[in-house]
Amino acid sequence: MSSVPPNDPFLAATAVPAPTPQAAPVAASASSATARGGVVTVVLAAVSVAALVGCGLLWQKLSSIQEQLARQSADSGALAIEARTMARQAEEQVRETAARLSVTEARVSEVALQRSQLEELMQSLSRSRDENLVVDIESSIRLAQQQAQLTGSLEPLVGALKSADQRISRAAQPRLAPVQRAIGRDLDRLTRTAVADTAGLLARLDELVRQVDDLPVLNAVAQAAATRRLAGAASTAQLPSSSSSTPTAQGDVAWWQAALQRSWEVVRDEARTLVRVSRIDQPEAILLAPEQTFFLRENLKLKLLNARLGVLARQYESARADLAAATTALNKYFDPASRRTQNAASTLQAAQASMKAAELPRLDETLSALATAAAGR
Repeated sequence: MSSVPPNDPFLAATAVPAPTPQAAPVAASASSATARGGVVTVVLAAVSVAALVGCGLLWQKLSSIQEQLARQSADSGALAIEARTMARQAEEQVRETAARLSVTEARVSEVALQRSQLEELMQSLSRSRDENLVVDIESSIRLAQQQAQLTGSLEPLVGALKSADQRISRAAQPRLAPVQRAIGRDLDRLTRTAVADTAGLLARLDELVRQVDDLPVLNAVAQAAATRRLAGAASTAQLPSSSSSTPTAQGDVAWWQAALQRSWEVVRDEARTLVRVSRIDQPEAILLAPEQTFFLRENLKLKLLNARLGVLARQYESARADLAAATTALNKYFDPASRRTQNAASTLQAAQASMKAAELPRLDETLSALATAAAGR
């Protein structure tokens, strides 16, 4: 017989009357089924209670989580507000710093600009001083060159170079050191240069001008030779006549024979010169007319006088060209076998050599160094 709890309404509602003895097996099976149902019910009730307890615990935990989340949310909001405030302050500080930085950069740029302008001003002042010194030295050297050309003396050039060397030494500028070295080399070359004898050169040209009228022309060689033979015969004839103090008849006969012999020699020489076979190297000189000889000599004199004027004016190029033209005319139209022509040719060569030595040395090295320094290289 199963015992049923009196306080369980669920089991009380399902209670049945006591079985009869005939129904004992049925009742036993029913009681076992009822026992199993009671166990299930107990299990279900325990599970329900456990579920209720778990739900309560979960609800409590959820409430605590919600409260924690609320607190965290509030804290996060406060932190967000604080962070936003700090970000706004940082942004304002960044803007202020950027403004200050821009002002500082503007001031730095102004200072850099002023510094660059100051450096340029200092460089321009130094450069202008050096350029003024270079220009002054170049002008003084060119003026000294003109004075040397006019006077024919090297003293103006030497003085100008020494003065320029002293001024560069006082300036003590490294960029002018090449100019100083060039000035030293030109000064050494000037001190070794010999001064030409201008007076002697002019005297040679004057002597040549006086000798032009006595120079024999190339087409008058035979006439000049005959004239020399007549002059030699006349001189030999005067010697015996002057040595005899008392002329006799035999001396008169000898004189007559001598005069006849001289006349025969002149006629014979003239007959021989009627036909000549010779080599003609200068046809223009052979075909020169007698009236053209005067103009030839005058043109030669003009060439020599122009050369003399060129020497006086220190224009040695033109004077050298005039002497070359005079030498060409002398070799072309005058007798090269004549002693006077040979003397004139040697005098012309000596004049040309003296003129080449009379040319003043050029200061190209110093002037090029000054031009390089003025260009700033």
